Order: sequence, then structure tokens, then C-alpha cells
Amino acid sequence: MTVITLSDSTSAQALTTIRDEIGPCLNGDISKKVVEVWSSIPESVRSALITYELGRPFATLPASTCTTMSDTMDNSYSNKTKKSPSSTFSEETLGEFYEKCPITDAQVKLRPLELAPKNVFSFTKENIAETTHIESKSSMTVTTTTKIVTSTRGWRNVFTLPILYDVNLVPQGTIFDVQNPQLFQSTGFHVEGYNRRFAVIDAEVDRIYGAQIQVYFSHWGVELTTCILQGGEPDKRPKAVDHILDSLCAYKLRRREPFLAIGGGVVLDIAGMAACLYRRGVPFVRVPTTLLAIVDASVGVKNGVDYCCGITEETYKNRVGSFYAPSSCLLDTSFMISQDQRNLSNGFGEILKLALVRSSDLFDMLETHGKSLIDSHFSTPATVAQRVIELSIQIMLEELGPNLWEEKLDRCVDYGHTFSKLLEMVPGSDLFHGEAVNVDGFFCVILSYSRGYIGEDTVYRILKCMRSLSLPTSSSDLTEELAWQSCKDAIEHRNGEQRIPLITSIGESICVSDITQDELEHGLELMEIFNAKET
Repeated sequence: MTVITLSDSTSAQALTTIRDEIGPCLNGDISKKVVEVWSSIPESVRSALITYELGRPFATLPASTCTTMSDTMDNSYSNKTKKSPSSTFSEETLGEFYEKCPITDAQVKLRPLELAPKNVFSFTKENIAETTHIESKSSMTVTTTTKIVTSTRGWRNVFTLPILYDVNLVPQGTIFDVQNPQLFQSTGFHVEGYNRRFAVIDAEVDRIYGAQIQVYFSHWGVELTTCILQGGEPDKRPKAVDHILDSLCAYKLRRREPFLAIGGGVVLDIAGMAACLYRRGVPFVRVPTTLLAIVDASVGVKNGVDYCCGITEETYKNRVGSFYAPSSCLLDTSFMISQDQRNLSNGFGEILKLALVRSSDLFDMLETHGKSLIDSHFSTPATVAQRVIELSIQIMLEELGPNLWEEKLDRCVDYGHTFSKLLEMVPGSDLFHGEAVNVDGFFCVILSYSRGYIGEDTVYRILKCMRSLSLPTSSSDLTEELAWQSCKDAIEHRNGEQRIPLITSIGESICVSDITQDELEHGLELMEIFNAKET
């Protein structure tokens, strides 16, 4: 299309051209020349012309022609700009678009507001309800159709929350090295003379590394205030969040000042929830100190605590929480040196889960080198240790990244998280999280086998790998009653369907929603048989 260049001073000439061209076209389409001229006028001038012309009566033009003109002009420039006059519900607004309401199927007409055209829209919804009444009268049938048209109006606010955070691999053993500024820099840049920081630290981490952490920040001229938390599952309660909030109030954390969360998954979850609540959201930095936290809690955006309901008097795992991203994560695998073998095996529960549903390569590495990694505190073979960590984190981010708010509820990373939630909450249970996930995961292996998704050889191969990682594959608490209650809880949590991930081969999975009580009973019997055999 040839565009005619016009200056603001010739806008009146352009308008005259448009009027002259419209005259002969009262019963037809607007000519191409009109569209070309209209598109040539600068946006600011075009807006002024619209305002002026809408105040003039089109005495010589039929209403249908006016509509055609509006629609044609709108199509010629709507992709360039969205605008509306300051009177929100004016019928003469240009730039509107239509959609259907997904709930009522009503037609929705939206118009962008002039000062916030990308975020705020006025709308009108027109809903048509039709009823038909059929009545027989002697020799005839009378059909009465009634249409009720209702119209509502309002505003829509659209805002995409920006989520951006780096998961940083810190050179091994340097996280508290004064020569490495990464930890200090992660707490943000402040005005000169602001030389204090705040950190939530796991009690066990503080016992081992507390003095080193203080020396690190002293080197950078920073006074560090700490809030020490116990990092066990029984401590993952709302009162722990309150403890952090009290400490933040006393410290007087600034609105954009990141604080540090250093510890295992429990401490990171609690600190993340406190960060979300304090002043309706402040930045925080995750520093995971366990294998489980490095591959699981540190890389996503979920935070939360277990909740004891005052009505049912039951405790629900992670029932209260938030989706709230950290400002960054710093991962140093040297923390594995201070972990005992059970805690390392606990972390492998989550890593093996990822291998079963997503990566046969990862499974091969665990199958071949898993025991050596545990025995060497994740140091031998070094290249395998690094690859296991990196591949696990990459898989988690690939699964979580496109679905951060869990709009899609069929999630393969929920493998091992259907029955384990209740297993962990059984009074007196001594299962760690990764251990409970593995018991759940092996039960799901059995369910896959009973459905014919995998063969017996695959079951034994997986069982042998689990045992080499010192992971439990059974629990006396996993009863038929608990398993069925877990399925009902899954239906509640996953919006009306079970959505239980099962493997179809090592590295591949599907979600199913039709597991029955009889299937669970049979699965528990098979699970006992497989566990009784040597691998």
C-alpha cells in the first residue's frame, strides 16, 4: 500500500478527502484511498480528529454507512494502537475487540483505556438466555420461545507478573570464601553506608558454618543479623513464619532489601512464605544446604508450611503457602560433605523420581554410580556427581518453568507425591520426605506393573537401584485405607481428578485418574511380594 505523508497542518485536507470519498460510496464499501489517507495521519492527530468528528452529526449519512466507516478504519490501524476516550463506556470507542466468556458463553466487548491501553479495559457482556415452551391445545401445538438479553459492564485489569531469577552454580566450596563475592552481591546494592544484612539460618547449619558466615560478612564490612530456625518437619508450622516476621519487624527490613535463607528445604519453605507476607512481598535469596533442597526446594517458586486444622484436628502437609519466587539461588554442592548418609539417600529420593518420569540417562547414572556417590558424600566420581546435579536441576526447571502457577495439573513431577503426603503425616512416622517419596514411587511402579505398563524385569531393575541408594521401598503405614484416602485427597488437590503419575517405561510417564480401591489392594499385595524377593 502507498502511504501518503501528511503533516499535522494538513489534517483538515485529509479529513476533506475522506468526506469527499465517502460521498459516492453511501451504498458500498469505503474506498481504499480513504483507508490509505486515514492510515497516513499521525496517531495523535488521528485521535483529535476522531474526538472532533464524533461531536458532529452525520446528517447525510445512513447509520449503516457510519458503522462501515468505523469498522474499516479500525481494521486499518488497530494493530498499531489501542485507545479509548476518557469516558469509559462511550459507544463511539475505537480499538475494541470481542471474546466469549468461558463460563457463560456471553459475548464480551472490550475497549482499552487511553492511559493504560495494555492493562485496563472496560467491557460490556451481553448474555442471551433462550427458553422454549411447548403446549398442546386441541388440534394444535403452540411453541413459545422466549429470549432474555442481559447486559453487564465493568473493567478488566490485566497484568503479567514478571518472574526472573537465576539459579547459580557456585564454585564448589567457595560460598563462604571471602574471595568469592557472590553471596554478598546477592543481597543487593545499597546506598553507601548501609552496612547491615539479615539472614534466616537453619540451626544445624549455624552450628557448623555460623562462625564462617559471620567472618564472611565482616570481611565485606557488613553487620549480619540472624534468625535461627529448627529445620525438621515438625517445625514446619505457621509459628515458625511468625518468628521470622517478628525478627524482620525488629530488624526493620527495607522494602527492596533481599534477605538470605540458608538451610534445608524446610527452612527455605518457611523463609519463602515469610518473604511473601512481609510488606506484601520482599526479595529473598535461597542458599540450599542439603542435597534434597538443592534439587527440589531451591529451584521452584513454591513455599509453605504444614497446617493443623482447628476443626478436624488433623495436620495437612504444605496446606498453607504461596507461589513466590526468590530473587536468586546459590548452589554449592560442598555442603554434601557435612551430610550423613541417610540425608544423602533422602535427597536421592527426589532425584530418582525425576529419572523415572523423565530421564533414562539419569537413571543409568544412579544405577551405576549411586552407591559410590553416597559413600563419597557426593564427590566420587566427580564428573558424575556434577552431571547428576545439573541434569536434575535442568529437568525440574524444564517441568516447572512453563507451569510455575500449576495451571496444568497433570504434572509428572508429582510422581511420588500422592501417597507420601499422608505417609509423612502419620503420627510417629520417622520417614524423611525423600524416603516417603520413594515408598510412594515404588508403589506407583507396582501399579504401573499391574496395569501392564511395564514388565517384571523393569520392576526388579528399579527395586535394585532403590536399594543401592539405601531408600526404603515399603512402609507399614501404607495401608489400603491410607492409600484410598490419598487418592481422595489427590482429587481435592488436583481439582476433581486423581492425576496420579505412573511410568510407562524408565524415563516416560502418564497421569491416570481411574485407580480403584481394588487396584490399590492388589497393588499393596504385589508390593509385599516384590519386597520379599532378593534383587
